[in-house]
Amino acid sequence: MNILWWLIVGLVAGWLTGRIMGGGHGFLMDIIIGLIGAMAGGFIMNLLGFSSQGGMIYTILVALLGAVVLTWIYRKVAGTRRTA
Repeated sequence: MNILWWLIVGLVAGWLTGRIMGGGHGFLMDIIIGLIGAMAGGFIMNLLGFSSQGGMIYTILVALLGAVVLTWIYRKVAGTRRTA
């Protein structure tokens, strides 16, 4: 059941990131970006001194933060720009 929650968080965070950053990357890639974003967001929040415990909404927001930062860095490094 724990893996199912991770997939749901990854899907929601990846989908929201696609909407915020201007275009998704497909169903599977959105989940992957969301899951990696969750790890990156957790790391960022830990560095800032925030608790790593919270409910589903908190977890999705942290994953969203990480996924947006991850997407922004990727686009800067790759030099790709998306227009809405």
